[in-house]
Amino acid sequence: MKPTAPPPALDALRAQEAEMIEIRREIHAQPELAYEEHVTSALVAERLERWGWEVHRGLGGTGVVGTLRHGSSPRRIGIRADMDALPVQETSGKPWASKVFGKMHACGHDGHTAMLLSAARHLAATRQFDGTVHVVFQPAEEGGGGARRMIEEGFFDLFPCDAMFAMHNVPGLPEGRFSIVAGPAMASADTCIIRVHGKGTHAAMPQAGVDTVLVTASIVVALQSIVSRNLHPLEMGVVTVGAMQAGHAPNVIPAEGELRLSVRAYTPAVRDLLERRIAEVAQAQASVFGASAEVDYQHRYPVVMNDADQAALCRRVVTDWCGEDGLIQNPQPVPGSDDFAFFLERVPGCYLFMGSGEDQRGDCMLHNPGYDFNDRVLSTGASLWVRLAETALPSTQPLQASKPRAAGSADL
Repeated sequence: MKPTAPPPALDALRAQEAEMIEIRREIHAQPELAYEEHVTSALVAERLERWGWEVHRGLGGTGVVGTLRHGSSPRRIGIRADMDALPVQETSGKPWASKVFGKMHACGHDGHTAMLLSAARHLAATRQFDGTVHVVFQPAEEGGGGARRMIEEGFFDLFPCDAMFAMHNVPGLPEGRFSIVAGPAMASADTCIIRVHGKGTHAAMPQAGVDTVLVTASIVVALQSIVSRNLHPLEMGVVTVGAMQAGHAPNVIPAEGELRLSVRAYTPAVRDLLERRIAEVAQAQASVFGASAEVDYQHRYPVVMNDADQAALCRRVVTDWCGEDGLIQNPQPVPGSDDFAFFLERVPGCYLFMGSGEDQRGDCMLHNPGYDFNDRVLSTGASLWVRLAETALPSTQPLQASKPRAAGSADL
C-alpha cells in the first residue's frame, strides 16, 4: 500500500527535520535497557539545557525532566516520552541499526524521545504559551515501571501538573494520523504464576503419584472458561498462558509444575474479577486431582484511563490543525499496556496513538526484530506536541506564525 502523506507539520519543525532524524538514529544505534539509559538521558539533558530549559536529572534513576515557564498563568502540563529499549537482537539491516548485541529500539522510544526534544526546542524558541510545560523523559517503560518509580521519588511534588500527555507510534495505522480514545485507552497488564504441587512417581506407576502434568494441563483448559463464561460479552479480558513447565524426563511423573500467565483488562472491575477467578479456578481444578495450587498474582501496570475532557482537547487540537482527516474514526482501545497509567491515576490526561503507516519496513509491528521507527512522522509528532502545549496553555497574546528565535536555533 502506498503510504499517505502525514498532516502538515510546522514549517520550523520541518526545517529541522534532518537534525531530528540524525538524533533519532543516534539513539537507535545505541539502545539502552530499563534504568540503563545513561547515554540517552545525558544527551537529552544537554540539549534541554542548551535551549534554556531548567533541567532535573536522575529522577527514577535515569529520568530527565525539563521545565519551561512563560507568562503568568498558574496552569501546568506534562508531556512524557519513554527512552528505554528492548532485549531484542535487531535484524532490520539499516545503517543505523543497533550496535549493541541483543538490544534494540523495537518499540520506537527513540522516535518518541526525538519528537519531544524537537518540540521542546521549538517551545523554548517561540514561547507562544502561558504557563508551565514539563517535558518528562522517562526510563524503564518496558516492564520496569519507570513511571511508578518517578512518582515514588517525588515527581508530582517537584513537578506539579494539572494534566499529562503521552503518545505512541503504531505501525499499520495511517501515517501521521491520530487515534484518541476517551476512557480506557490501553489495558492493565498483570502477571500470574501458578505453582502446582503434586506427588512424583515412576511413569509406569501413575496410581502411586499425583500427576502435575495432567493437573497443569487441566488448569490451562479451565482458565479459558473465565473470559467466555464470567465476563459480560461486551467486556474485554485476556487470560493468556504464555509458559507451562512440568517435568523433564519421559519416564518420570513430576511432583511440581508451573504456569505463567499474562492477564489484561480495560476496567479495574474486570481486572479484579480475573484475579479472583484465576485463583479459584486453579485451586479448585488442582484439588480435583488431589494436588494443590499456589497462586502468585502480581499487579504490574493499571489501565491507561484517558480523561474525557483531555481527550476532547487533543481531538480539538488535531481537527483545528488538519481537519477531521487527521483523526482515525471510531478509534478502539489497545490491549497492550503502558506505565503512563500511573501518571493518569494521579492527574487527568490523555494517551494518544499516532499512525506509522505501512511502508518499506515490511509492516513490522512493535517488538519485532525487523522494526524501525518511521522518520517521516517525526515532525508530525513534534508539531502535535507544540500545538497541544499552545492550546492547553493559551497565550494572552494572539499566536503568530511560529518561528524559532536565534537563541534557540542551535543544532539538535
